[in-house]
Amino acid sequence: MNLPKTSRRTAIKAGGVGLLNLAVPGLVVGKDKFDTSGKAVSSKKCCIFVLLCGGPSHIDTWDLKPDAPSEIRGPYKPIRSKVPGMQLSELHPKLSQVTDQFCLIRSMTHPRPINNHFDAMHNLLCGQVVERVREGVPDDLPYIGSVVAKHLSNERNLITNAWLIKCVGAPVFCAPNIGSGGYLGSSYAPVFIGSADNHPAMPKFKLPEIYESGDPARMQERRKLLDTLESNRLVGEPQAKDWHELRELAYDAMTRPEGREAFNLNQEPLAVRERYGMHPLGQNLLLARRMVEAGVRFVTVNGWVGPAPGETGGGPPSSSWDMHGGNMGMGNAFSNGSYGMNFCLPRLDEALSALLTDLKQRGMLDDTLVVAMGEFGRTPVILTQGPPGRQHWPQCFSAIVAGCGIRGGAVYGESDKTGAAPRINPVTPQDLHATILHALDVPLSDLGKNTGIIRPPFSSGKPVMGLFG
Repeated sequence: MNLPKTSRRTAIKAGGVGLLNLAVPGLVVGKDKFDTSGKAVSSKKCCIFVLLCGGPSHIDTWDLKPDAPSEIRGPYKPIRSKVPGMQLSELHPKLSQVTDQFCLIRSMTHPRPINNHFDAMHNLLCGQVVERVREGVPDDLPYIGSVVAKHLSNERNLITNAWLIKCVGAPVFCAPNIGSGGYLGSSYAPVFIGSADNHPAMPKFKLPEIYESGDPARMQERRKLLDTLESNRLVGEPQAKDWHELRELAYDAMTRPEGREAFNLNQEPLAVRERYGMHPLGQNLLLARRMVEAGVRFVTVNGWVGPAPGETGGGPPSSSWDMHGGNMGMGNAFSNGSYGMNFCLPRLDEALSALLTDLKQRGMLDDTLVVAMGEFGRTPVILTQGPPGRQHWPQCFSAIVAGCGIRGGAVYGESDKTGAAPRINPVTPQDLHATILHALDVPLSDLGKNTGIIRPPFSSGKPVMGLFG
């Protein structure tokens, strides 16, 4: 067969359609999983992970200590919630009305002394106990979004693993493997979407570049050219059929409208957008809901709360919840400033409560796992050198989990009377990592072919079965 004359550049462009699934971070399309009999097993399960970067104070949010001395309990009073006995901060009036939809873990704890952001974040996301990692230097451990992307591929969307607003700034604020798929490969790394200057609360929010598909006619021309280029190359290859099917899936995912339309938040009624909050956190959680509806399996949402368009301040998109107070130049941790509880908590309150309500009303909560937490908690005693605040505290913190069979209206675990350490049912980040995989029906170890390379399990923890109803 005579091949048409083409330039090298044209051939490479055409080949880009075929190689899409193999080389671009986060772009993983494929067939449904198969059971042991070879029958296709379809799964709709997905996860929205709200990562409150910086580590919020558990004592001022979800584990208040009203009977503790003032230097511990802080300025906020507990309020009743929809669930008797489950009290939240007075700055959570909306979240307190949906407590029947989530389980509150009050006994999170790191198993070893970890007192910096990148070590704590790395341990949380990789599911292993790593005593020390190098700032900004990735190792080969895949993060949880990459593991989920590997085992829950889809045919409906270009993106399987997404991260809304990448943490920026010094490496001290970022998990080192944030942009890597670890030993699973770059195909399973997250696609980063948005920034401080381009987020869905802005009127001119721009689509990710991968959705800029260009002229459909040109795409079809490239597809035909690729068919011609590969027709001879794949003759006699045992994997030719699989390669062809994979490329067809990639092309179909790239040209289907669901993924692109998920970013058009103007399709939502204004009342819905306002219920989430017209600020970065609120609109990112709304976008996350639309993305999982469009087939994205794992969406990590940076818990950066602001500023909204027209506002000033808000801090960098890496550490909204790192509320040290005046000794770090961040101002009063209990003020209306961008590193203040009075600024951050009401926005989290409206955004997270709106997400949970929305998922329940749409019938999505059974298949959508929601996790909201930071990498650690804050010190029980308020520091008063300058404006007040709290320092890092990995010994005890809290997390909210909902959906995918998690018991709603429950409190799991308990901290001591000052919130310094778990008293009942401690849960490590590794245990929660394993619980997330279990909820999504993802194995804790790689069941793929034996390559001769010994890999650790995806999680060294154990699923906390007491969280499930």
